[in-house]
Amino acid sequence: MNIILTDNGLYKRFLPLTFTRSVADYRAGILTIREKWEHHLGYLPEIITEKYLQNKYPTEIKENSIIVLSSVIPNEDFVKFLNNIGDNVLTKDGKTIAYRLKKNDISDIPENNTEYPDDLITLESNTDIFSLNGRFIEDDFALISSGRNSIKLSETNTIFGKHPVFAEDGCFVECTTINTNDGPVYIGKSAKIMEGSHIRGPFAICENAEIKMGSKIYGPTTIGPNCKVGGEINNAVFFANSNKAHDGFLGNAVIGEWCNIGADSNNSNLKNNYAIVKLWDYETGRFKNTGLQFCGLIMADHSKCGINTMFNTGTVVGVSANIFGSGFPRNFVPSFSWGGHAGMSEYKLNTAFEVMEKVMARRNKELTDTDKEIFEHIFNQTSTYRNF
Repeated sequence: MNIILTDNGLYKRFLPLTFTRSVADYRAGILTIREKWEHHLGYLPEIITEKYLQNKYPTEIKENSIIVLSSVIPNEDFVKFLNNIGDNVLTKDGKTIAYRLKKNDISDIPENNTEYPDDLITLESNTDIFSLNGRFIEDDFALISSGRNSIKLSETNTIFGKHPVFAEDGCFVECTTINTNDGPVYIGKSAKIMEGSHIRGPFAICENAEIKMGSKIYGPTTIGPNCKVGGEINNAVFFANSNKAHDGFLGNAVIGEWCNIGADSNNSNLKNNYAIVKLWDYETGRFKNTGLQFCGLIMADHSKCGINTMFNTGTVVGVSANIFGSGFPRNFVPSFSWGGHAGMSEYKLNTAFEVMEKVMARRNKELTDTDKEIFEHIFNQTSTYRNF
């Protein structure tokens, strides 16, 4: 069974995080969606996405491949069901979620529909990443820890609660309080939780990530690979390689890759009048009701903010924005913006590339020509939003 994940119909709905990645590369719980598929299939599925992103995802379309919507969160029953999909379009709640190719042409879609009969989670918006993160962490925890033994943590830690802790080789955890009453806690390979930190599950810190001294982290929260965080965090997901290393509050948030949040920066996750939060929606070009009372910050890749930055409830920040200064910036910050409450200008592409290269070099990563082509496309694509 050859599975290929597709972003068909998803790209605009999930902007700005999909400017730089497939939905399949969203971290949802401990693993990305694509990594969840790898656990079930034994191989990493290929991806069909936007044309300008496809060089990042080399894909060979083979006859009889099964095309699956990349927002589908796989589980064991669903993967087994796909084996018997036949020549039907598989739907869930009236939406197409999978079909088998007769030829190597993804537009050759079967005519007969079959409704998937069991429970299945599909991401519907970026806010699902933090809203459903508790469920995702618990499912991934079971997937990763099954048949394996955790290493024993130091006796300097205080660990209590009804759910388990699983720690991988090489992790460092000392003088930390871990409360698992509300969910499990996963500690990845070579992850570090420094002294005086307080953790409440469900919680995951991934490989090589780091939590600074005296941090307070409420679940459900995920700290992605190579991230460094500190201060107070509540129900947030960091994809990878991003920093919030100092004091300040972050809640009900999704932070992409290569972001940096300055010291003593805060986001509001609840309006003063307790009203339902609206978020900027790229698909409609206006603010859209989320249905959520708690909703903080969505920040796309390579964006930064200076010290003491204050983000309003329901703020969306695009790709490679550089935010600084006193006061609240707009609650929609376009990609490649420079400035803050006092005013913004365009963040020049060459300057942005220079910063990206320096930031990535600190983690021994390189900004490739493919990356630059993608960012140049995003820069041109988003120019209409930068009418400062």
